[in-house]
Amino acid sequence: MTKLCVPIFVESVEQAHRDAMLSAEAGADLVEYRIDLFDPQSDPGLVARSPLPCIVTCRPTNEGGHSELESAQRLEILANQLQAGASYADIELATYQSDQKGVPAGGRLIVSSHDFKGRPDRLYNILSELNSNPAEVSKIVWMARSIRDNLEAFEILQTRQKPTIALCMGEAGLISRVLAKKFGAFLTFASLRDESATAPGQVTIHDMKRLYRWDALNPKSKVFGVVACPVKHSMSPAIHNAAFDATGFDGVYLPMLVQPEYEAFKAFMESFLAFEPLDLTGLSITIPHKENALRYLQEKGAQIEPLAETIGAVNTIIIDRSSGDVKLSGRNTDYAAILDAITDQLKIHREDLANYRVAVIGAGGTGRTAVAALAAYGATVVVYNRTRDRADALAGEFNGKTGKVVSAPLEKLCDSCCRIYLNTTSIGMHPNIDESPFGNRAPKLSADTVVFDAVYNPIQTKLLRQAKEAGAQTIGGVEMFIRQAAAQFLAFTGIPAPTDVMHNVIVKRLTA
Repeated sequence: MTKLCVPIFVESVEQAHRDAMLSAEAGADLVEYRIDLFDPQSDPGLVARSPLPCIVTCRPTNEGGHSELESAQRLEILANQLQAGASYADIELATYQSDQKGVPAGGRLIVSSHDFKGRPDRLYNILSELNSNPAEVSKIVWMARSIRDNLEAFEILQTRQKPTIALCMGEAGLISRVLAKKFGAFLTFASLRDESATAPGQVTIHDMKRLYRWDALNPKSKVFGVVACPVKHSMSPAIHNAAFDATGFDGVYLPMLVQPEYEAFKAFMESFLAFEPLDLTGLSITIPHKENALRYLQEKGAQIEPLAETIGAVNTIIIDRSSGDVKLSGRNTDYAAILDAITDQLKIHREDLANYRVAVIGAGGTGRTAVAALAAYGATVVVYNRTRDRADALAGEFNGKTGKVVSAPLEKLCDSCCRIYLNTTSIGMHPNIDESPFGNRAPKLSADTVVFDAVYNPIQTKLLRQAKEAGAQTIGGVEMFIRQAAAQFLAFTGIPAPTDVMHNVIVKRLTA
């Protein structure tokens, strides 16, 4: 069973034991005491009185640590900690190879290799060297160049010759930390607090246990994810994992960082689909990949919802392996979410939108969806975008398809006379919360005006605050987000989404 280990930088024995007790309460199986800057001779009770089984590590500066002691000194310290009762001592492969005489006797060793710059060129040579030494556990960690590096970490775990830790650092490597349990790693690391992480991309034990469903994870768990760039602040993992909990579905939903270019998206899809042991079953697609997803599915000859092809954007990919082959299908759940959020607010039917003039801000995937949906029901739509050419192209594509669609310069938005304003850009999204598509000058708004911001983080964007101050009606991004996510959850699992649970989770997280 994969262990959950919390690393603790030791400043004093009291502080270390306090953090170890908090780690135990949070559900950790063991702790790693990092004694890079602590002399255990000053207080020999660090290991002997530890509230949890422990690993002891004294990492040198050239391996990402802080210790400037010579190898022989560090090895002597680690040997003493093993004698005092530490479960394991972690020693760097380079140290092991250069000073084998000083290596503590016995098998309670983790021999490790770290590369903070990227995938080491000698990755499999290093792995062979790790496996050939008598240490009980091999550990290899590197900075992910892209999300695809995680697959190599999983392959290393699948073919391990001894208990092994294989992890990728950085935001792109987060999934290797969570899915370590699925692939049978000896352990994975989770920090006690965000600020106490000992490596880039390390998640907290609270998130590992609650957000990513650590206790429920097993080798057969289905994997889902949100593909985006950036992806760190996405709330999709929180609501989908909460929905898995509420319905008892055996799955885990992860943030998947994929660079914006189509080539990066295609490479991600090709490699992740080919790696069957991952059990990748469904993907949510968001900025900037909705058009990339459509293009990829078209190239693969996949089944695409006609509506999604008309819109020109896919936000949901379903992966079916039930027949033995990989069958892909694409959908767009934003379409209905946008229409229903607006019509519910105005208490009208979709057909009544023909009486409204709507400003759509943005010409990306969500903007395309909004224009297609509104035009289909006869609304007059004005497209505003920073790049005028994109606004012109989008307007030209949908103009005359029931409704009238025109474009206008973004700087003229303040002079608009629309009844509905819909922001589909990332302007105002966390962390840039002081920005607004209106800038510092809003158009003329009234109680009959609806301002709809698709941004959901923060809940109250500057745009929505401007609208409320002017007396306009508002629709927050949470409303749209829950609607489209609920449709995705049903498509992924065949189970109706627990929307109340999803709504409560996102509001709680965003207001924390």
